[in-house]
Amino acid sequence: MKSVKSGRDGRTRIIDGALRRFSQDGVSATTLASLREESGVSVGSFYHHFASKEHVYGVLYAEIQTMYQEAFLAELTRHEEARAGIEAIVAFHMAWCGEYPERARVLISERPPRREEPGGAEVGEARRAFFRKVSEWWRPHMRAGLLQPVPTTMCYVLWLGPAQEICRLWFAGAHQPTPEEIAALSAAAWHSLRQTP
Repeated sequence: MKSVKSGRDGRTRIIDGALRRFSQDGVSATTLASLREESGVSVGSFYHHFASKEHVYGVLYAEIQTMYQEAFLAELTRHEEARAGIEAIVAFHMAWCGEYPERARVLISERPPRREEPGGAEVGEARRAFFRKVSEWWRPHMRAGLLQPVPTTMCYVLWLGPAQEICRLWFAGAHQPTPEEIAALSAAAWHSLRQTP
């Protein structure tokens, strides 16, 4: 029983340490040695759980993405009106980044693992499932003439692109967004995505 518990603790410590290192230094600048040092595990323990730094990153990225997407969909589907949903997601995004800054730095600053990399296939499939669910919410509003029929990439850029940029300034210590600015970003997203007569 003790070995099972230790195994779980070792994996958790590696993931938690990787989150700290990746969010502070970036994935490319983080070494395997620094990951082991941060998590306090032996070489044997590390390789018991993960095959490489890239494997740790794939698992961590997938966990962060799932956490964000589940919260995003829970917030979006609370809103039946198009404008309320669009604006609420911008406010949600800013609040989520403020509550989980290390995770948000990884999600915003690092590219997702590619299909051939550890975790890449799972991340890609989860992303497709996520966009399908967003589309299910979007489609009735589009048919009603409220939201534009925009491709997925443009939807993301118009909806959350400005919020992402202000988050980058925030994480760099250059600017802390105010409630008024977040409200302005929310309104701007609505005006970018709504259908105009």
